[in-house]
Amino acid sequence: MILYIVVEQEYTTYDTVKVTIKVKRPINFLFLGEGKRVETGGAIMKVSELAESAGISVRTLHHYDEIGLLKADELTESGYRVYSKQNAEQLQQILFFRELGFPLKQIKEIIQRPEFDRIAALQSHRTMLENKRNQLDLLLRTIELTLREAKGEIDMTNEERFAGFDFSSNPYEKEARERWGDNAVDSSNKKLASYDANGKQQLEHEMNILYRELAAIRHLDPATEEAQLTIAKWYDMLNKFGTYTPEAFRGLGEMYMADERFTQNIDRFGAGLSLFMSKAMAVFADNCNS
Repeated sequence: MILYIVVEQEYTTYDTVKVTIKVKRPINFLFLGEGKRVETGGAIMKVSELAESAGISVRTLHHYDEIGLLKADELTESGYRVYSKQNAEQLQQILFFRELGFPLKQIKEIIQRPEFDRIAALQSHRTMLENKRNQLDLLLRTIELTLREAKGEIDMTNEERFAGFDFSSNPYEKEARERWGDNAVDSSNKKLASYDANGKQQLEHEMNILYRELAAIRHLDPATEEAQLTIAKWYDMLNKFGTYTPEAFRGLGEMYMADERFTQNIDRFGAGLSLFMSKAMAVFADNCNS
């Protein structure tokens, strides 16, 4: 429960007139009489204050609240969210997971488990971040050696030239296996492995061109003929290196909105593109099934 105290504050208006108003402010302690008080759980913050402290947007906090990931401890009579110290600690935990590439859905599942251990999670974060730091240290050393070689000071071995690079894990693969099964993912990986470096670069180039083509029409109704013809190109493109049924195509479109990593990556080509594609992919699947 949030306690409030009414205090009088003096303000000077633009025409230098001094006025005194009464302000209702939250307090984070209980008075016990004779000047004694006891803390009730730490700092109390408005949504804007917590967002600024964490370096994220107010909109992000609202989204976390809406999906049940981070609920404010209290709502004021006017409907404003008010956050406690415990909320701030939970947000920190969420941001650690996000920094390590976890999707929001998985973070919610982890931190809301009855057996979730915050200390153990923090220790795990530390280990993973230390491993990440070690990889970055290797990459920095590789850059330094490459600069020296470019200046004619040394010759690098191939082992030195590629030290620190790690493409062994795909952050989306675990989710893909859970959603579409091992056979579909293994088939996709096999197709991708058949491309050489030039082939993969050409494929990426073609995908970027199609992203821009879709971005140029994202203002259209996703059900229009032009939108559907263009999203059909995306369906064909994905099936060059994957095996997507119309329903799997629809599911992928849903992930474009459910997973911020997809959303941010796609919206680089135009704000709102991920939403447009998600809707167009759903219409495409419906049309295939009708």
